[in-house]
Amino acid sequence: MKPKLLIVDDDNLVCISLKKILLKFDYDVEVCMEGEKVFETVERTQPDIILLDIYLTTHNGLDILKELQKKYFHIPVIMITGYSDVKISVEAMKYGAFDFLLKPIDLDQLKLILAKCVNHLNLKHEVEKLHSIMPNEEFSREYFGKSKLIQRILNTVEKISKSDDTTILLEGESGVGKEVFAKYIHQLSPRHDKVLILINCGTIPKELAESELFGHEKGAFTGAAQKTKLGKFELADGGTILLDEVAELSLDMQVKLLRVLQEKKFYRLGGEREVSVNVRVLAATNKNLEEAVKNGQFREDLYYRLNVAKIVIPPLRERREDIPVLAYSFMHYFSQKFDHKIKMIEEGAVELLKNQYWKGNIRELRNAMERAVLMMDGEELKEQHFYFLDKVVKESVNDNEFILKIPKEGVPIDLVLKQLILKTLDITHGNQVRAAKILGLSRSKLRYRMEQLGIEVTKKIG
Repeated sequence: MKPKLLIVDDDNLVCISLKKILLKFDYDVEVCMEGEKVFETVERTQPDIILLDIYLTTHNGLDILKELQKKYFHIPVIMITGYSDVKISVEAMKYGAFDFLLKPIDLDQLKLILAKCVNHLNLKHEVEKLHSIMPNEEFSREYFGKSKLIQRILNTVEKISKSDDTTILLEGESGVGKEVFAKYIHQLSPRHDKVLILINCGTIPKELAESELFGHEKGAFTGAAQKTKLGKFELADGGTILLDEVAELSLDMQVKLLRVLQEKKFYRLGGEREVSVNVRVLAATNKNLEEAVKNGQFREDLYYRLNVAKIVIPPLRERREDIPVLAYSFMHYFSQKFDHKIKMIEEGAVELLKNQYWKGNIRELRNAMERAVLMMDGEELKEQHFYFLDKVVKESVNDNEFILKIPKEGVPIDLVLKQLILKTLDITHGNQVRAAKILGLSRSKLRYRMEQLGIEVTKKIG
């Protein structure tokens, strides 16, 4: 679509000449020759750019400029005058003029200023488009679950969210909800009314990473011939940026990211002007960054820069008591989405969901709920509606018999240890001294393991 340009000048010859030239420059052109009709014409034509003469017969162009800035501040205004007066040009710029042209108008200068104007509009539209697709969900604590483990994590999240610029590292397996936690942090932060930019570093081609994060100038590389592009850091200015899968950035990009974290400044690719930003950085990864540092895959200095505050989000199988809460939340969401009238999940189906391994964590549970809700009619989700899930075989064994089953998907050692300690504490009715003796550990060692694994046990009476 051609940019629409409005000429405001009471000189008929100037209007005819300018319109002819601008049509050749490939603009749509409207003309207004009466000062009192400027705002009516702007309202009717909705121009992208306004060329405004300072000295109209019946009106002062500077007064019109002031009113335009109040009502149509988003439209760039280029002032035109036949008088070379520095004071006037300074005053016009002070009142918000985009630029200034002297009569007789130099066509090359006109073309250059209009090109800058169009570029400014394109960048502005890019920001508006990005803002329009930003997530606007609001979350409460209940959304995340009710387990002691997740509530303890939420207590920490709510404390560190109050900081304006503390960098936070979110660690956890794929699908545990790192992005949702990032949104919750932003929601609670002093920057909640600003933009939140989400970017997955693992999906960016290596050769485009710098341009995506920091932007590029026109002509910086092949394919960058059209316009200047703002990077995600510049778009997030004043708000928050989530660098998901940050471990996937190349070592070269890690160096550049480190500088931005330290100095809050960067250069666009191919640019000569340093850009300053005020951005809170959240980083997320499903990898162990400490191991990546040891293996030379991640810079140690960047790791410590990101790891100012760390939140480790546990896999779903370590907080199974949250599964019913999440399942019901997804059930209500998809019931509304698909216009179904599902009201509950039968007990057998809840038990089936609680006993799944959930390798894909919350994302996999969400997908399972979507599929079950989509394919059923009625008011109750039953076990048979989850026919596509592996059935969990329950076996009756003697209390003194020890059976260890490794699922085909594998199992983290921490989960094995946690289940072993919980089973032992159950046998001893919460008596930690006896449990330590059964496990061949000192009591202090057992307490250390319990704290490490997030185990809280109340001693049973009777």
